[in-house]
Amino acid sequence: MPESPSRSDFHFAVEADLLDEQGEPTLGRAGLITTPHGTIATPAFIPVGTKATIKAVLPQAMRDLGAQALLANAYHLYLQPGPDIVDDAGGLGRFMSWDGPTFTDSGGFQVLSLGVGFKKIIAMDASTVQADDVIADGKDRLAHVDDDGVTFKSHLDGSMHRFTPEVSMQVQHQIGADIMFAFDECTTLLNTRGYQELSVQRTQDWAIRCVLEHQRLTAARVHRPYQALFGVVQGAQYEDLRRKSARELAELELDGFGIGGALDKGELGTIVRWVCEELPPDRPRHLLGIGQADDVFAAVESGADTFDCVEASRNARNGTVYVGDRRIHVRNAINRRNYEPLDPECDCYTCTNYTRAYLHHLFSAKEMLGSTLATIHNERYIVRLVDRIRASMIDKTFYEFRADVLGRIQGSSPQE
Repeated sequence: MPESPSRSDFHFAVEADLLDEQGEPTLGRAGLITTPHGTIATPAFIPVGTKATIKAVLPQAMRDLGAQALLANAYHLYLQPGPDIVDDAGGLGRFMSWDGPTFTDSGGFQVLSLGVGFKKIIAMDASTVQADDVIADGKDRLAHVDDDGVTFKSHLDGSMHRFTPEVSMQVQHQIGADIMFAFDECTTLLNTRGYQELSVQRTQDWAIRCVLEHQRLTAARVHRPYQALFGVVQGAQYEDLRRKSARELAELELDGFGIGGALDKGELGTIVRWVCEELPPDRPRHLLGIGQADDVFAAVESGADTFDCVEASRNARNGTVYVGDRRIHVRNAINRRNYEPLDPECDCYTCTNYTRAYLHHLFSAKEMLGSTLATIHNERYIVRLVDRIRASMIDKTFYEFRADVLGRIQGSSPQE
């Protein structure tokens, strides 16, 4: 009989600690995450392929532009095509023809955001009016949370479904990613302090159940490589709740940790620091849903190792591309006769082969290639930025590099 997949197939090692400008250690570090499908050099940006695809781009192109791993969404793959189909295909990587490491999130964010009408964006301003029952204006509630799990209506066809911690583990084991996340309740900054307290405890209780189901499935699915399980720290903008959540998750048999929930953007670095001060340093930390340059610098310095965000690809499909220190709209008329690359300093396939005028034409003509070329550039931009952050941590130029990048962004001209 084959042996059960081993936790030893997944591990994390620190390569270099980030020192502050006075030479004192910070929580930041450069490291290596080893998975059954390859190693991830951290800090690393993990592009999001929600439905087992980066929209408009071949998986092979993602490898060419430097992506080390991809993240897919358990909620969406559960609804379509179904986790059993992904499992029968040999798991997520084989299903999408991607030979590197993969992540899946638990579906908790999508159940909340789609279920209460927020879609991809939830408030990031803690000064907003708070309430226990939060729902977007003009929307009907499609998700109902109780202590056992979440009942929700599919945004595709209106059918009813039920996610519990056990179901989330079963779905994610079938999808087969190298790194998966415990099912959590993702709150918003609109929820009251009282509700956040209840939610943190609920997320902890669910994490315990996820660990038990994960262990059962690992022992039963001996034909599959080991899948690492990360717990998700919640607690919104409250220091005591964030620290409590992190401390209690650290006591469980988890392989790493996610930092989740809506974050007050102005306090992002501080919140990440609270959490990382409580987490064991020998396990990786993933910050969910973050991809802007200033946020990445703040999170890295405070101890986060990996990040994911849909923003780069979503902006690209709308014709917004990252150029050095600003964003430009290639649809704008100023680009109609501009025969220069998007960014002369970028080494991506798009910038070394095509002009702004061509991309302007593609978007104006509604040609699909426009989304492909813009997405390749935007994903390369953020992957390369984080790779350069890693290099600056190792060669001890992090603060000079951060000042240069953020200084240019803050002093840049308006969008073109």
